[in-house]
Amino acid sequence: MIHRRTVLKSGAAVALGAPGLIGFAQQSVTLKFHTFMSPTSNVWLNMHKAWMDKVEKESGGRIKFEGYPAMQLGGSPVQLYDQAKDGVVDIVWTLPGNTPGRFPRTEVFELPFMMTNAEATSKAFWEFIQTKGADEYRDIHPIAFQVHGPGMFHVKTRLITQPDDLRGLKMRGPTRQITKMLGYLGATPVGMPLPQIPDALSKGVIDGCVIPWEVVPSVKVHELVSNHSEFDPKGGALYTTTFVMGMNKARYASLPPDLKKVIDANSGIETSAFLGRTQQAGDAPARKQAVNRGNKIHTIALAEAQEFRRKARQVEAEWVQDMDKRGLNGRDLLDTARKLIEKHTKA
Repeated sequence: MIHRRTVLKSGAAVALGAPGLIGFAQQSVTLKFHTFMSPTSNVWLNMHKAWMDKVEKESGGRIKFEGYPAMQLGGSPVQLYDQAKDGVVDIVWTLPGNTPGRFPRTEVFELPFMMTNAEATSKAFWEFIQTKGADEYRDIHPIAFQVHGPGMFHVKTRLITQPDDLRGLKMRGPTRQITKMLGYLGATPVGMPLPQIPDALSKGVIDGCVIPWEVVPSVKVHELVSNHSEFDPKGGALYTTTFVMGMNKARYASLPPDLKKVIDANSGIETSAFLGRTQQAGDAPARKQAVNRGNKIHTIALAEAQEFRRKARQVEAEWVQDMDKRGLNGRDLLDTARKLIEKHTKA
């Protein structure tokens, strides 16, 4: 009789406990993903949505996303990082360079003629942050660090073949180091977020901009300018821009262990590589749209690129000095980034 009561009590306990256990095991979450990119852009369709779809599938549908491109949840692109930090949204994709000087070590990847290709440079960027700059992103849970494909010139009325061609032109740059570079090359630099480019070109606020081919269609630059100047890969890329995909720390910490593993499996060096590779893969089809419109496209050869390199070198020197003033070893950071890019490019 005692044995039977014990069994019954145990059975009741298991029965009562089961719903709670099952509920925990099957806990689902919905995450808000916010960014500034257009809902028709390569970045949103082939990078962000592809990443969200993969996470949803690998979680068995227990992680769901509400995706908000084009700043649909409000605020400006400059505020995205803090929206993730403060828990206004769960995940963002944004430019660290939107807030000049806040992520100083990250800027090494935006120095002139640093990058090779987006996949290798994104891998190097992830590894660099893990070893040299993790505390810059201590306010969020990092998912990926990446760069876009080679940046280049897009100008309304003038074809850029040498630095002197930039004199007198108001040129949009995305970040502090790149606007500095434009100044040393002879242009009048104007810093502004990507979504403002079409209106600024239309109204004559700027004469041109530097962006990679891939993003051109999403902001209709090929319809607003007639001249494009790219660099022969043998001469190196003029510049690239850094991006971070990051999650609110408390939101990540609140996930059940198995769902954390799904996020972890879709974070890190390979996710960074995927984002960089996919973004650069959009360069060729975007370039074709400019060709189809009859726009002029000039390729700056290796020999021509040397004068651009020479004039832009001051940006690198000033960045090293700036790091040293902050108590960081600028030369060490620069050498480390270069070696990592070289390593992943050769791999």
